[in-house]
Amino acid sequence: MSTTPSARIAVIGAGSWGTALALQLVANGHQVRLWSHEPEQIAALQRDRENRQFLPGVALPAGLIPTASLAEALADASDCLVVVPSHAFRTVARQLAGHLSKGFGVAWATKGLDPGSNQLLHQVAQEELGERPLAVVSGPSFAREVGDGLPTAVTVAAEREPFAQHVAGLLHGGRFRAYTSSDMVGVEICGAAKNVLAIATGIADGLGFGANTRAALITRGLAELIRLGQALGGRPETFMGLAGMGDLVLTCTDDQSRNRRMGLALARGESIEAARARIGQEVEGVITAKAIHGLAQRLGIEMPISEQVYLVLHAGVSPAQATQALLEREPKPEFH
Repeated sequence: MSTTPSARIAVIGAGSWGTALALQLVANGHQVRLWSHEPEQIAALQRDRENRQFLPGVALPAGLIPTASLAEALADASDCLVVVPSHAFRTVARQLAGHLSKGFGVAWATKGLDPGSNQLLHQVAQEELGERPLAVVSGPSFAREVGDGLPTAVTVAAEREPFAQHVAGLLHGGRFRAYTSSDMVGVEICGAAKNVLAIATGIADGLGFGANTRAALITRGLAELIRLGQALGGRPETFMGLAGMGDLVLTCTDDQSRNRRMGLALARGESIEAARARIGQEVEGVITAKAIHGLAQRLGIEMPISEQVYLVLHAGVSPAQATQALLEREPKPEFH
């Protein structure tokens, strides 16, 4: 059970990850209203008592109530957890603002940057929701495994330590461990950048480059992630923790990762659109690659792997050309 008393929680977003986290919260003894902006999806959830589109085979318990009404989802709620794609985060935050009382805390489990401004999501939340407790949930966590009750550990980061502890307490229980952090910047950069690097690893594996290449990409990708994260004020230990190294390894090495599967598809010569259709869900790294590229350019941060992923996705460079460009780089010290 949860380490906090039973609560009424609104989970905003009924994709695979939102559904999995809603299930975890109900397993911890909380009452959950799960919101989607698509009435047809909610009707199917209510009828089937299962998210057959995004998390098939896992029954929705009685304590999980699907709704297409944001007002209903938030009525009498003590907590709110947003789990929508990064490109929808600002719009959803703006919708939430009219329903939340002053000081009502908001957490999210979205991984990415705001595609319009390249901002971190806590910056978007501050703009749209005003002054209130904010927290981000991240870490190595496939929705399918959380939905199946397999052991998982995540990080909950908030600038206000009591709020991080509160959100972690809601989620922590059974086979789900939630650690706390005060490094929102580091955790958010990790969650965004690792998706871009997973596309790179998928491309390399799809081209048949082997385990040596995969290990090199993960390690050098981590170096890129750290450079960007530290430039924005993230702390070194965050990058070596669950949200950093943990999530990077998970996303780069297992085919449950949509971003890795996107890379594999691109290596086979599929278009982005065809790969998206095959995967059937949002692939965050496609949008995030553009935002990370813009952020790195603005800050003058060297991110060669991420840059080549951006060029493949948004500038017509082929996976083979991108690989060759990385291999032709001049030798240099590993640490400087």
